[in-house]
Amino acid sequence: MSPRPLSVALVGAALLAAACSGEQADTRSTDAAAADAAVSTQPPGTSTEPAPGTSSVAATTTIAPTTTLGVPRSFSAAFSGDVLMHSPLWRRAERYSGGQGMDFRPMFQDIAPLTSSVDLAVCHMETPIAPPGEEPQTYPRFGVPGEVLPAIVSAGYDRCSTASNHSMDQGTEGIVATLDAFDALGLGHSGTARSAAEAVPQVFEVNGVRGFPVVETPEGEPWWVNNTDLERILADARLAREQGAEVVIVSMHWGTEPEHLASPTQRSQAEALAASGLVNLIVGHHTHVVQPIEQINGVWTVFGLGNSISNMPTGPYPPESQDGLMVTVEFEVAPDGTVTVARPVAYPTVVDRGNTFEIKDIVRNLARPDLTARERAFYEASLARTAQWVGEFIATVPAA
Repeated sequence: MSPRPLSVALVGAALLAAACSGEQADTRSTDAAAADAAVSTQPPGTSTEPAPGTSSVAATTTIAPTTTLGVPRSFSAAFSGDVLMHSPLWRRAERYSGGQGMDFRPMFQDIAPLTSSVDLAVCHMETPIAPPGEEPQTYPRFGVPGEVLPAIVSAGYDRCSTASNHSMDQGTEGIVATLDAFDALGLGHSGTARSAAEAVPQVFEVNGVRGFPVVETPEGEPWWVNNTDLERILADARLAREQGAEVVIVSMHWGTEPEHLASPTQRSQAEALAASGLVNLIVGHHTHVVQPIEQINGVWTVFGLGNSISNMPTGPYPPESQDGLMVTVEFEVAPDGTVTVARPVAYPTVVDRGNTFEIKDIVRNLARPDLTARERAFYEASLARTAQWVGEFIATVPAA
């Protein structure tokens, strides 16, 4: 009996507005959305008009592990929040390297067991890489050191979404530099593209899973950055279906900084995406704080993953901007094509901003027998903040 692939589509989008400051105060906020991944097994639904006043950025990717017909197929995935590299993190990376360039790897090493526990790990690269010959820049127009990408790879990430309100901070040169750097490391990407040709579906594999990304945006050259135009996102999801996608995951760069509660626009967009019959999971980022996890029209929606790493809190941003989530989800496709999406599991993380800038897996660290009193207080304070919003989804034991 010949094997049959399981196909998954990753749809990404992002609003080109709003600030992500770790150096100075900024009180601006937006309802933005960046979509990175989507999973669907149902017939194509109807298109939905985007919410008034929103722009968008999006990408589509299809994935499929091969298995025998008649046997349920499954895969696991993990999603984390903003990788927002403010200049204080560069200085710490210089210290980690012993003065020989920059080494960001120690900042990501504690979450490697989480990313390695799943088949597909997806980060959100909030900022572009500085173009060749340009000095790195921090807020408000980011162009970050390319050395951060080897750290992301070493942590076990397979791909990242790149569509955000900062995607065009370095112009199209920044997008080219970013994607060139991703490609050089074999790190997948969705959400931005260097050409119209790159913005069309392209097959990729991860752990026997085949997939493709689709991208679009800037005026006259819409392929550079995907946006959160709901009609466009749903069109990408339909295209994914036409190309064989069985699972569609949408990742949205959206919401109001630094609000924990989902905004009316977030809710209306989530409801439209979920009601389309094209989407099986929605994950979000941008607000720099953790937001709730809910089922919207039967579709699990992770409204906000918080910050994975940054120099926040600064200015108007609260201590909660140190906090983030790594959310894992299991997908199973039955022989008849029915997809079951398991209840998401949330692994809280926190950045040790006052010391090492390491991203810490709170559940795993609280289980350590050698934990100091200071460390315990630090982790428990972060866990209490995060539990206010996603308490019932938090893992009770470390990832296997």
